[in-house]
Formats: sequence, structure tokens, C-alpha cells
Amino acid sequence: MVETFSLWAGMHKETVRWGVLATGGIASSFTTDLLAMRESDGAEVVAVASRTTAGAKAFAERFGIPRAYGSWAELAADEDVDVVYVAGPHSSHRAAAALCLEAGRNVLCEKAFTLNSRQARELVAVARRHDRFLMEAMWMYCNPVVRRLAELVRDGAIGEVRTVHADFGLAGPFVPEHRLLDPALGGGALLDLGVYPVSFAHLLLGEPDRVQADALLSPEGVDLNTGMLLGWDAGATALLSCSLTADTPMTAAVTGTKGRIELGRGFFHPDRFVLHREGAEPEEFTAGVDSRHSLQYEAAEVMRCLRAGEKESPLVPLEGSLAVMRTLDAVRDRIGVRYPADEEE
Repeated sequence: MVETFSLWAGMHKETVRWGVLATGGIASSFTTDLLAMRESDGAEVVAVASRTTAGAKAFAERFGIPRAYGSWAELAADEDVDVVYVAGPHSSHRAAAALCLEAGRNVLCEKAFTLNSRQARELVAVARRHDRFLMEAMWMYCNPVVRRLAELVRDGAIGEVRTVHADFGLAGPFVPEHRLLDPALGGGALLDLGVYPVSFAHLLLGEPDRVQADALLSPEGVDLNTGMLLGWDAGATALLSCSLTADTPMTAAVTGTKGRIELGRGFFHPDRFVLHREGAEPEEFTAGVDSRHSLQYEAAEVMRCLRAGEKESPLVPLEGSLAVMRTLDAVRDRIGVRYPADEEE
């Protein structure tokens, strides 16, 4: 059996004007996906900011963006920008997003949301104080296939959840000066890659009651290979891993008392999954997901929220982002990884 479902309901609305803060790889991917959205979706990229005017201008010329700023503050002050996409390193998220929120801009902030849960709480407080929209860019939660999977689990399609498995690993190696090896930039596998398996487990089970972890650390003190075992009082467990030293399968599965659901390679941006139930043929669920432009689904959710006057997304709620940050903090505590920002008051 194959079930298909619709992706783009209710997106024929007024234009939402985007600003992009940062000009690295993920900023390029997100901007590409915004520009790939249908004209009727109403996404327009009107400004970009970098730490240098030259960097901003080069990015603007590449994507045909009308305004380029050599500072974050100039973008934050641009009243023609409806929402800013914050795409710098983890270490810049709190400062950049707060600057935009305080200037009256709405914000979509890349994951991991911040360096630690304290910074995340501070950022959420800023958004609420200024009555602005804020969302973590957890694109996995906005993917239509993942949304359908979560709906089936909530509806009891596989009974009570007992186990979750997920992994995300890259083989590397990375040059010594790479940001992934720099503690000051939130380096390591956990915040870049482990956030996906952890968020997947949170989506299905909520915040865990117990966290265990072990890791291989680099000479700089960031995690290179990390295994996590999360436990819930209701009896469920999640076995998760992330790595900067191995090309792992990047798959996920959730098993319950009445069946299981399996996601193939690239589980964090899937176009299908398979439901297995005892005594029944496997059921494949699929959708016309554009795997080349998967970031457009989180952009669509941001625009839907802004048009509806919502200050946070029900798909990526702020309390959920705070809970994930608490789990990431707990993992780092178990494996002995600390960032300079952890010492700040």
C-alpha cells in the first residue's frame, strides 16, 4: 500500500520579505530554496547582511538581492524586512537573533538554537518581551513526511513507543582550523549533527527523564564520536549517535508494541517511510517532497505563522527547542565538553 498526501495547502497569500543574516553554506542553501518556491507562495529575499560589506555584496549579486549590509545592525534596522533568517555559527545565534528581535524583526534561527539552554532561555525571553515571532530552523519537523509519521505515532498506529534509533555521521576529516573543531564556535558532532537524532526522539517521546552518553573527544575538547542513551519513565528508550569521523547510515526507526516505522538514509529530510505492522503488508507513505529544496518547508511554516499573526510555530514550538537544548546540555555534561560561553554569567 502506498499513501500520498498534499503539501501546499493555503500558501497563496501576501508576500513575506526575508532578510538573510550570514553568507555561508547554509545561508546559500536556504536562499536558493526560498528563490525556488513558487511565485504564489509569496517569498521575497530583500536584504542580506554579513560582517563585511564585500561579503554581503558578493552574496547579494549571486542571488539578485537588492540590499547588502556590512553589519548585522543595518539589517536588523531595515523596516522593509518582515523576518530575518539567522544562519551564522552556533556561537553567534543568541547575539544575532536578539539584535533582530529587539529591533522589531521576526526571526528564524538556525539549529542548534544556541550554544546552551541558558542562552536559549534568554533568546525566548527577548522574543516574548518584544512580541516577535521566533522559531528554531528545525526543518525536519516541517517536512511533510515527518509530520505524517509523527501523526501516525500519536494516533497509536504502532502502539506504545518502546525504542527510537537514529544516527548522523560524516567521515571527515576536517582541517584543524575548521569551525567544527573550535569549542568557541560550538564545535563537535553534537550541535551540528547530534541535534537531529535528539530532536527526532523528542518529537516522538518528549523530553527524556534520563540521559547517558559517551564520546571520543578531540584534542581541542569537542566531541568527535558520540553515543547517547535516553530513557523515559514510561519505559521507552532512544539509542542515538553522531560522528565527525564516520559516514554512518543516517537512518532512523521507531518501534512500538504493535509495529515499527523505518526511515531510510537522510532521515532528517525524507520523501518516504515504511510502516510495518504484524499480520499486514508493509505500508509505504510518500509525498512529492522536493529533496533538492527541502528547506522550503520550514520557510513555508514561518510564512504561514506570520500571516496568521502567530508568535511561534506549533510544529517547532519554543518549549520544544528549550527541551532539546536541555538534553544537549546534559549530553555535554556526561561527555565532558564545555564551551567558553558556558562560563558566562
